[in-house]
This record gives sequence, structure tokens and C-alpha cells, in this order.
Amino acid sequence: MHILIFQKMLKKIDKYIINKFLGTFFLAIILIISIAVVFDITEKIDDFMENQAPLKAIIFDYYLNFIPYYANLFSPLFTFIAVIFFTSKLADNSEIIAMFASGISFHRLVKPYLISASIIAIMSFILGSIIIPPANKERLAFQEVYVKKRQKDQAIKIQLWIESDQVLFIDYYDKSIQVGHRASVDFFDGKSLKKRITAHDIEWTGGDQWKLSNYVIREFDGLYEKIEKGNEMMITMNVIPDDFYIFSGMQEQMSTSELSHYIERQRIRGVGNIKDFEIEYAKRFSFPFAAFILTIIGVSLSSKKIKGGMGINLGLGLLLSCIYILFYSVSSTFAINGSLSPTLAVWLPNITFGIIAVILYRKAAFINKPRNKKWLFLLKNRQ
Repeated sequence: MHILIFQKMLKKIDKYIINKFLGTFFLAIILIISIAVVFDITEKIDDFMENQAPLKAIIFDYYLNFIPYYANLFSPLFTFIAVIFFTSKLADNSEIIAMFASGISFHRLVKPYLISASIIAIMSFILGSIIIPPANKERLAFQEVYVKKRQKDQAIKIQLWIESDQVLFIDYYDKSIQVGHRASVDFFDGKSLKKRITAHDIEWTGGDQWKLSNYVIREFDGLYEKIEKGNEMMITMNVIPDDFYIFSGMQEQMSTSELSHYIERQRIRGVGNIKDFEIEYAKRFSFPFAAFILTIIGVSLSSKKIKGGMGINLGLGLLLSCIYILFYSVSSTFAINGSLSPTLAVWLPNITFGIIAVILYRKAAFINKPRNKKWLFLLKNRQ
């Protein structure tokens, strides 16, 4: 009977902590994003007026997509602040002391925190992988028209592998008219060049079809060479004009599956500047885990009532959050410069803070260890 009442009480505590955690988390998001929107409007209002951006487009195409992007981007920070804030408040009101006095262990106290972190992690992964990429397309398309043009219509010195035995080179390509100039396609047999097609102009006609104008075909057979010339010819190549262009924010517009396919495709073709895409792909998986790590650090730091109250815990929480974000930015920069692999660079902050989380968790569990033998007996029976 006593054990059933005890279990029922724990379930109420779970719901209480989860409601407090998620409530504080979403409140922090609403407050911070509201401030961010106000600052963004102040910064861009001149561009909106100068380019005559419609109010409907500003609200639905830009800010409706702006909010989930930045909310998800800073979700680890919001998670950490939420844990520090409401746990410090619980400790300051002696609620956590009462829980420990009733026989609840620190390990059991952390359980609802991890449930809440799981909810946030799943939301973050779904948002980042499925929902936000198409929203980013609309947001960045709006910026292209009404704020600042970031995409490029022209590309020069394009060289990439089409297949394992084909290499494409285009000296200049204009995406606005889908036409390139001074192109060549080389066909290899192993390391031997077997055929080369050169053309004055190359035009994409859709799908995998390309039209070559003023072309010359040279076929090599040992010391012999066969030459053929013509005005126009169609050629099938597994490449589209979008493969020629990499612009700022492009990786943010791809779902996780599209990003994986794009990275693999560009690696095969020998494209070297895909570090941003690899970082973004790794980040899609590392961010959810950050919710667990920062939650454990937060509850370990703020579960004990300390002199000075909530302010010290909040200050320490903000400091650690800034260190985490700075660490993440620095490690990502090393990946872009080639000093670290993208996967290691993105996961390094989680690994480092994960070690800190384990140390703080074990310390907090030891400090808050139940010392009442009667409750220890009940806990063992319950488990």
C-alpha cells in the first residue's frame, strides 16, 4: 500500500517537473524570439520599404519561416536556460530538498528531465530535417528579392566528374539563360583518354539532356585520331545546372536525405568545397544530443540550494551556454579550414561537455545521496 502511494507520488512529480521544464523552455523561446524579431525588423525595415516588400510576404514568407529556424538553432541554449531557471527556483523554494527528504534519489529526480529533453530532441530533429529546410527556401527566396541577393547566376571554371569515366569542363555558365560557353566532355578508359567532345556552347534542355553547339568530337585509338565536326548534337549527362552552384545558405534548404545524397554525389564528382554541407549534415544529429548533455549539466548545477539564490545559477548557466556556442563556432571554423573533419568538429563540443556532464552528474548524485536507511530499503524494494 505504501509503495503504491509512493509510486503514485513519483508520477505526479514527473508530470510536475515535465510541465515546469517544457513550460519554461517554450516561454524562453517566445521571449527571446520576440526580441529577435523586433531587432530584425529594425535592421531590415529600410530594405523592406526600398524594395516595396508586400506586408503579406514579410509576415508569411519571411517571419513565419524565420521563427522556427532561429528557435531550433538556439534550442540547446533555451534548454539549458530553462533547466537552470526552473530547477534553481525549485531549489530556492526548498522543493528539491523536500523530494530528497521523501527518499527520492538524484537518479530518479533526473528521469523527468531526460523525458523532457527527449521531447525537445525529437522536435529539434524533425524540425531540422524535414520542416525547416523547405521553410528556409521561402525565407531565403524572400531575402533574394527584397533584402540582399546572395545567390549567383554565373559560374566559371566548372570541372567535375559526371560518372566514373566522364569529366565535364565549362569555362563559363549563365544560369539565368541555362547556357554555358567553351565546354568539353572527356571520356576515359581507366587512366587513358579515349574521347573528347568540345563545344563552343552548351545548353541544358531539361532532365539529363544537354545540347552542344559547334562541336568537335575527337576519338583516340593509340597513335590514331578520328575527328568529327558538327553544328548541333544532344548528349546525355547525369548532371544539372544546380550542381555548378554553391551559395551561402544552400545547405540549410535541403532535407537530411537530400543533404546526404548531395554530399555523396559531389564527393564522387570531386567537388572540394562541400565542408559547409558536411557540417550541416553532422549538426542535424549532434544538436538533439546537446539537449540531453546540457539538461544533465543544468540539473546537476542547480539542484542544490546555494547562497546567493537563483542569480548565481543563471549567471553560471549563461556563461556555460556562451562557452558551448563559442566552442561550437570555433570547431566548425577549423572544419571549414580543413584542420578537423566536419563530423569531429561538430561533435567535439558535445564530447567535451558530455565529459563535464558525467563529472557534474556523479558529483551531484553523491552530494544528494539518500542517507536514510529506511528510505533506502523502500527504494531497493521499489526497484
